[in-house]
Amino acid sequence: MLKKIVFTIFTTLIAAPLIYAQPAAKIAPKREFRGVWVATVTNIDWPSRPGLSVDQQKQELIGLLEQHKRSGMNAILLQVRPAADAFYRKSREPWSQWLMGRQGLAPAAGYDPLEFAIKEAHSRGMELHAWFNPYRATMSSSSVISSDHMTRKRPDWFFTYGGKKQFDPGLPEVREYIVQVILDVVKGYDVDGIHFDDYFYPYPLAGQHISDAETFSKYGDGFTNINDWRRNNVDVLIKQLDDSIHFYKKYVKFGISPFGIWKNQSEDTLGSDTHGLSNFHELYADSRKWIKEGWVDYINPQIYFSFTRKAAPFGTLVDWWSENTYGRHLYIGQAAYLVNQKMEAAWRVPNQIPEQIRYIRKNNRVQGSIFFSSKSLSTVARGTQDSLRNDLYRYPALPPQMPWLDEIVPNEPQDLSAVAVSVGVQLKWAAPLKAADGETASGYVIYRFEEGEKISVLDPKNILRISFEDFPFFLDTSVEKGKRYNYLVTALDRLKNESEPSGPIGVEAQ
Repeated sequence: MLKKIVFTIFTTLIAAPLIYAQPAAKIAPKREFRGVWVATVTNIDWPSRPGLSVDQQKQELIGLLEQHKRSGMNAILLQVRPAADAFYRKSREPWSQWLMGRQGLAPAAGYDPLEFAIKEAHSRGMELHAWFNPYRATMSSSSVISSDHMTRKRPDWFFTYGGKKQFDPGLPEVREYIVQVILDVVKGYDVDGIHFDDYFYPYPLAGQHISDAETFSKYGDGFTNINDWRRNNVDVLIKQLDDSIHFYKKYVKFGISPFGIWKNQSEDTLGSDTHGLSNFHELYADSRKWIKEGWVDYINPQIYFSFTRKAAPFGTLVDWWSENTYGRHLYIGQAAYLVNQKMEAAWRVPNQIPEQIRYIRKNNRVQGSIFFSSKSLSTVARGTQDSLRNDLYRYPALPPQMPWLDEIVPNEPQDLSAVAVSVGVQLKWAAPLKAADGETASGYVIYRFEEGEKISVLDPKNILRISFEDFPFFLDTSVEKGKRYNYLVTALDRLKNESEPSGPIGVEAQ
């Protein structure tokens, strides 16, 4: 995920069913995944530095969320476990060094960064996906490790590669431990998703070898080829996690963001017409298999390439992945951090990422994008952020539905009322009756129409507010006095299925 890794590999290379009147003009997608990675490792995105007070951390995070809300984002992928450590209180691992400056040092009592982030994201109509690095345990040979870090408790669980300690994926007890670490978050927090990035077995480094021969000898399970065995070790973890996450909470999405190339066509006729490092051979990650088997709810390949990158053109990889989704969601990882960089002329063309988004939208088997990373959109990629706010993401969007997890639509909100008050229009309603699956509402969408405007729940320009909280009221302070408005309100369940609307109800602003 980090820049140095990408530079290295370059060298080796349904909307609601009720419609009152459908707009004739082409409209922006109402359902689209719009995510951004918020990296905590080495304080890339948040917090800005270790040791900030709780209030400072909270204010920074709120500012970050407000920034991305204004840009139309609807999902935050927050790195909560960068190196066998934690940005959350309910953990069996020590507090991260990038939080308070020393591994194991807790923030002020009563403060849980993950809990706070979830609440603030949901109030802004944004999902919160907890991003884990499953195998990385240290960032360097000089890392200062606390006494209760797993590298001290169970040194036999790790190998060192490129100066970094990494869990040995071939050990069954390691896989079971990682599953339990992630289930701590699934069971203990109101997250919308569990997310992995591209770090499984380490990226290859010259002169380095993976020290897992002894593990292979002990746990080879009939494999004669160590590379096939390594790939199977990762497969087993992914399958275990899929089963475990959905056993405890069916609605929690599980997604992985692998490196952009599964296999090259020269290696396998099923691969992409590319010429670079591959997940399958160099990283022992059979990313196509995970989605083919239905072990992930979404795949999010990091296609950190321009349209003109000879070894791996952006369009070529988007097309290949779209033909290998097997009915699951495909979100494209886009390299906001490369905008305006000198490594390739294409990244100095202002419309590189906007054109990538337009390309993605032409393919109905792609459901959205995730950008790396948060800070980039307010620094090197400010122009891209402007394009999102003023054009591509100008109107809100709901995350796409996942019918294989839940296709039962909630009932509509009840008893909708709208009253003009001195500061705007006050909307109130009652929660919907339980649907067939027992859900009522986990959020609401509020639509507003001016008098005479055709009423449609398909056009996102009419969305006034999206909230992933079950608060049954809203104060619209953006009205003009003397104007008449119509309002609709729909209910959302945990997987963002949307109800029929309540209303319309009309009111004249005072």
